[in-house]
Amino acid sequence: MALIKKPVTGMRDILPSEMEIRDYCISVIKKTYAEFGFLSIETPAVESIDNLTSKQGGDNEKLIFRIMKRGEKLRISEAQSEADLADSGLRYDLTVPLVRYYSAHSAELPAPFKALQMGNVWRAERPQRGRFRQFMQCDIDIIGEPTNLAEIELFLATTTTLGRLGFKGFQLKMNDRRMLKAMAEFSGFPRERFDEVFIILDKMDKIGIDGVASELTGAGFDEAAVAEYTGLFRELGEADDALGFLEKKLEGVIAPEVIPWIREIMDTVDATKTADFRLVFDPTIVRGMSYYTGTIFEIAMPELGVSCGGGGRYDKMVGRFTGQDVPACGFSIGFERIILILTEQGFKVPGASGKTAYLIEKGMPAERLAEILGEAQKEREGGRRILVARMNKNKKFQKESLSQSGYTEFKEFYVN
Repeated sequence: MALIKKPVTGMRDILPSEMEIRDYCISVIKKTYAEFGFLSIETPAVESIDNLTSKQGGDNEKLIFRIMKRGEKLRISEAQSEADLADSGLRYDLTVPLVRYYSAHSAELPAPFKALQMGNVWRAERPQRGRFRQFMQCDIDIIGEPTNLAEIELFLATTTTLGRLGFKGFQLKMNDRRMLKAMAEFSGFPRERFDEVFIILDKMDKIGIDGVASELTGAGFDEAAVAEYTGLFRELGEADDALGFLEKKLEGVIAPEVIPWIREIMDTVDATKTADFRLVFDPTIVRGMSYYTGTIFEIAMPELGVSCGGGGRYDKMVGRFTGQDVPACGFSIGFERIILILTEQGFKVPGASGKTAYLIEKGMPAERLAEILGEAQKEREGGRRILVARMNKNKKFQKESLSQSGYTEFKEFYVN
């Protein structure tokens, strides 16, 4: 039986034309983030199953690729549950590994610690356009900074990077988990059911305010609370100053520092940004991860109809490892979606050096072959990319294939 040529479902092979774009984007990302003081780190692809199932990853914990125990530890006949078979798994994001990394090495790291991490993650979800079971994530995080300087730096670094990749006119939407909770409390929802409320609110962009009201009522919430809650959002839609409206409306319910915290971020970023984007307050932003404790945000590209990144503050997560809370905030670029957009737009890597193919007829004498290779070396030293290859019988097809790979010049060398 012939072996299977296709990748495993949800995985994919990447062709050279896309790899060139990916390598370019990675170089821009790393260079820009380094300018903002972020330090590159790397963590293992495999993490302890206890860390991955610690109820910090939301629905992603249902999508873990578990790894079976090895050797004597694997006793299939004695296993009574899945926990008896697996002791580790492939990471589903980069945040849990980062926090474990920081908890183990904090004494060796600067304070605050600004981390850049790029790497593949794995989720056993249903593959679809732009969504795979193995994909690259690109995260920057600041650990140890308790003020909103962390958010400001993350916003500026990320938007500067997107601007350098050619994106403009996008939106950076922000909210705060403390705002979400205050609005739910003001409306009269029970605290123990806040998460249910937020899950339904997160559908606002798809089902609208009436759909949210209908689903909340259908979930058994008090009709008066639902009316109060949806009324808040209707009034917000008509307010010239949403934050000012909420500051008055939620007085005595929301902590007094929350709205000034948000305002300072927005004013500072607007005054210092270099990329072409809008920073907007959006009270419907929820973000699914249960570990977020404060500011939450995401990048929206309305003309493309997609979200291309997001993140938030997670001040309680380090404490799960060390017993002592440390402030932390992170932003993840949707790397795969960015690559998909650039590829579909026919993006060409700017400033790429010329690519020349040397096609050598078979039977070339050794002395002449050495001369040709020496000429290729000199061109490489001058910055050009030179491919040396034997000339095929179907030279026309060979040149057409090379042209599709970006080769614009051909030099042919014959025996006579």
